[in-house]
Amino acid sequence: SPSFSSVIHVFTRDDMCNTSVRMRDPQRVEETLRCMQKAGLNTLQVISDFDMTLTRFARNGKRCPTSHNILEISKMISSECKEKLKDLLDKYYPIEIDSSKTIEEKLPLMVEWWTRAHALIMQQKIRKDQLTLAVQESDAMLREGYQEFFDCLNQHSVPLLIFSAGLGDVLEEVVRQAGVFHPNVKVISNFMDFDETGVMTSFKGELIHIYNKREGALLNTGHFEELRSRPNVLLLGDSLGDLTMADGVQEVEKVLKIGFLNDKVDERLPSYLNSYDIVLLKDETMEVPNAILDFLVAD
Repeated sequence: SPSFSSVIHVFTRDDMCNTSVRMRDPQRVEETLRCMQKAGLNTLQVISDFDMTLTRFARNGKRCPTSHNILEISKMISSECKEKLKDLLDKYYPIEIDSSKTIEEKLPLMVEWWTRAHALIMQQKIRKDQLTLAVQESDAMLREGYQEFFDCLNQHSVPLLIFSAGLGDVLEEVVRQAGVFHPNVKVISNFMDFDETGVMTSFKGELIHIYNKREGALLNTGHFEELRSRPNVLLLGDSLGDLTMADGVQEVEKVLKIGFLNDKVDERLPSYLNSYDIVLLKDETMEVPNAILDFLVAD
């Protein structure tokens, strides 16, 4: 069975696809993992963001699409709408990753972005049966090692909550087509509403964007209530907004936060190290989460 030193070895190996792993407090990481291992897998739940966390940020230097992008580049969307959505991305994405702005400053602008993007999407008369093909034709891909990650959690009946500001219908299709939409997976995201003919009419419920996942967590207390016996959380995200995804967990004991830092690494590293226990720099794999699961699974 893997020792903690073997986990650290994975964290620090030179051949990990040019990956760099940073920890502000390695001792705290070790203590947290030892407590989780001792408590057992029946006390664990995993909460993860989707886009650029479970999915790849780039491949061979080319950006991979997010769940919104999959729709935006598909044949379902008119060229005029594509242009408008790209204009929104060019305007708001730099604000999202601007480390000089506070979350409070970004918040109204992120709401504005998502609201405007969703309004454009709703005008497109998207058909539910077209989503499968849109995902098939896209370059979306889960991170290398995803099969081991999803299968291990399912095999040990560890609940996986995917918490996403993306498009729920699209991300579920990505997971389904990858063959890992197991019974232990639940998704909280922005889901579409379709009329009786299968045409999209609106989005369901409250808007989930990058900085209101705490509210989303608290709104979905029913999900967390079912998991009261699982007070230990492995949290995976790629933005500072993802840090609040576990706020709905009752009587939490240990949370280990793993952050994928995909873009503007030098500029954003200090704030990530200040917030996440483990920060993975430009890593397109699930190697570190898988090493952690191997450690937790070990007797």
